[in-house]
This record gives sequence, C-alpha cells and structure tokens, in this order.
Amino acid sequence: MPDIDLFRLLVSLLVLLVAAHFMGRLFGRLRQPPVIGEILGGLLFGPSLFGLITPEAQAWLFPKTGPASAGLTLVYQLGTLLLMFLAGIQMRTVFSRQDSRAVGLIAVVGMVIPFGFGLLLVQVVDLSGAMGPAADKTALTLVIACAVAITSIPVISRIMLDLGITDTAFARVVLSVAVLEDVVLNVVIAVALGMVNSGKHDTFGAASLLGVGSGYGAAAYHALVSLAFFGVVAAVSILVRRLLARRPRAAGDDRPTSRVAVRLAMVLAAAGGCLFLGITPMYGAFVVGLMTGWGRPPKAAGDEPEKAIQGFATGFFIPVYFAVVGLKLDLVHSFAPLYTLLFIAFACVVKAASVYAGARWAGRAPTDSVNLAVAMNARGGPGIVLATLSYDAGIVNATLFTTLVLTAIVTSLMAGTWLESAIKRGLLLRADPPVPSVGARRPDPVEAGAV
Repeated sequence: MPDIDLFRLLVSLLVLLVAAHFMGRLFGRLRQPPVIGEILGGLLFGPSLFGLITPEAQAWLFPKTGPASAGLTLVYQLGTLLLMFLAGIQMRTVFSRQDSRAVGLIAVVGMVIPFGFGLLLVQVVDLSGAMGPAADKTALTLVIACAVAITSIPVISRIMLDLGITDTAFARVVLSVAVLEDVVLNVVIAVALGMVNSGKHDTFGAASLLGVGSGYGAAAYHALVSLAFFGVVAAVSILVRRLLARRPRAAGDDRPTSRVAVRLAMVLAAAGGCLFLGITPMYGAFVVGLMTGWGRPPKAAGDEPEKAIQGFATGFFIPVYFAVVGLKLDLVHSFAPLYTLLFIAFACVVKAASVYAGARWAGRAPTDSVNLAVAMNARGGPGIVLATLSYDAGIVNATLFTTLVLTAIVTSLMAGTWLESAIKRGLLLRADPPVPSVGARRPDPVEAGAV
C-alpha cells in the first residue's frame, strides 16, 4: 500500500473512531442507545453533511475505490464478524420454566405474524423501486420480512441495564423471546444472502461446484446448508470448550491469551467455512458466539477470553463498523421521508400488535403486554446489520437501506423512552413483587403497580 493511501486510511479510521466514541458517549449520557450516537458520528462525515459542505475533501478522505477503501472495508467486515460473535455470546441462558408459556406464545405470535405481513407487503405493494442491483425479489422479500419481525438483543439489553430492570421477570421474558427470534431470523437472513451470492458469476466454493443457481432451488440449498452448518459448529464448539476446560494449567498461568486466540480462530474458520458453502460469513461468527455462551451463567469462570475480545472489539472494530454505516447513509439523495414514515409505521404497528396479542394470549396483564410490545419493537443493532448486509449484497438499494437503518434507530429510541416513562409512572417495577405466602391473597398486578 502506498504511503499516501496508508495515511488516508489511518486518518479516516482516526476520524471515525473519535467521532463514534464521542457521539456514543454523548448519547449514553442522554440515556439513549450509544450505537445510535456511533452511527451519527459517521453520518457527520458522510455525504449528508461533510460531503455536502466539502465534497472534494470527503471524497479524498473516504475514497470509494483503491487501497484505502479496501482497508476500511476490511475493518468494517471484521467489525461485523466480532459484533455477531458478541451478539451470540450475549444469548446466555435466560429461560425460566415459569415464563415458558409466555415466552413460547410471544415468540411464535410476535415473530410469525410480522414475518407473514412482511411477506405480504412485497406481494401487495410494488417495491421494485427499492430493489438493489442483485434484482432478486425472493431475497428482497425475505429481507423485508426479517426487517419487520426482528428484535434487537444488544440494544434492549443495554436499555434495561441502564434502567435497572435486568433482574426482573419482564427482562427475562423479553430476552428469552429475543433469543428465539434472532436465532430463527439469522438463519433466514443467511438464506437470503446466500441466494444472491449463488447467482454471482465469480462465486466460488460448494454452491458453484454443485451448480446452485438462484430462486427457490438456491433457497432450499442454503436453508439445508445453514441448518447443517449450525449443527456442525455447535458440536465443534462444545468439543473445543470441553477440551479447554480439561486442559491443565501451569502454576500461576492465568493468562487468557491462548483462549482468546482459540475463540478468534474459531470465528475466522467459521466465517471462511460459510464463504465456501455460500453462506454469509456473519452467520458463522454468530453461531460460534451462540455456542460459546450457550448454557453458561453470566458470571461463569473462564469468561476472561470473551471479556478480552469484547474489550478491543467494542473499543475499535464495532464503533468503526457503526460509524461506517452512518458514513454510507445519504440523507440528501437517498432519503424518502414519506416512504420511510410509512414503513416505520407499518413495521411498528404489525410487530407491536403481534407481541401484544401473544402476551395477552399468554395471560399477561394489559399494561405488561403494552410494555412487552414496545420493548420487542426495538430493532437496534440486528436491524442495522440486516440493512448493511443486504445493501452490500445488492438486495436493497440506497433508499431502502436508509429506510431500514432509520427504522432501527427510531424503534430503539421509542423503546428506551417508553420504558423509562413506564418506570416513572409506576407501570414497570425495577424489581419483581414479593411472592405471596401460602394462603395469602395474590395481589392484582395493576393494584401493585407491577407489569
């Protein structure tokens, strides 16, 4: 890489990193998801502001082609892998038998109905103008359905942590449902991206060798391969975890560096395996993270490797990733206000109504059901990842990409604002109400101010 390109790359990374951290901290102080601030930090240096004021300087600092652009793309891709790995780790055991009925009904109703409405939307409304260069209507349909149905685990977890309600039954239900939804929807996303990649002439690997084309045949292939890959990575991850647990340590050797290397090697191997099979690499990172954290308590011994990975990932790669997302947003040329408003309204109404119906079916109180509906409506990081992956794959165009990112941002802000207001009004407690003694009258949730 020539010195001038290396200089541009280093300066662009410095600018994005500082802007992302500064805006992220600012939003955190305002009790809003920091990820939104990180996106805004990149947005300030994109075509919406910096490029509008000085387009030549913006094009020089963030070129679309060349070595500097390739270097920034590499950091961006690594940020995606680490983000999905950490998202999988966060899905630890949150299920409780006493919540199993509510979790099951809310997950099924709150995911299937929005997903179905998303499929119906593409059939009823002409969205050909939102299609990307891949021109794959089936993949576009799956992406829009996932965008309507998806829930953000990282954002809603951070919101509940800031509000001090992570140890409540309400939080357990929300996180349990979100885990089930995201596992299923990540498989669907992998299928959609794999279908598009299979249709490319420069595709290598198993899909190319088997002559897998596009359309329903590709959908069936990637669905089977995604499920099979999930099983293989699950078995290998559990085996590696057991081998690491049995490996004797030398006296005084408590360094987690070797375990960090093993985790990162598994992420890279899984991502490479996904590319060969024609699956999006972020799916492999997500499955490795899921299997690494699954079934382990949050404060389990041996968490040092995950903490070390989380430290440098959240300090550099992930903030830069979200800043690049903001950098790609063009609110001057690719923002359709009415189109975006209608999509956000549609997605919010369908998702919230479905979760509310599932909660009421499970016997939850009306107030509790409303709080669950708003919390599960936050799309946050997963919604943004879905938008960027589908945009990079050519499934959606710049206008729909902007709409999907703004949908994730707006719904996350709505969830945080609503839950904080619910706590202030006594409609959501920071701790579970005490369990009544035998023979005592069980308090009414509304009378107790509980959810």
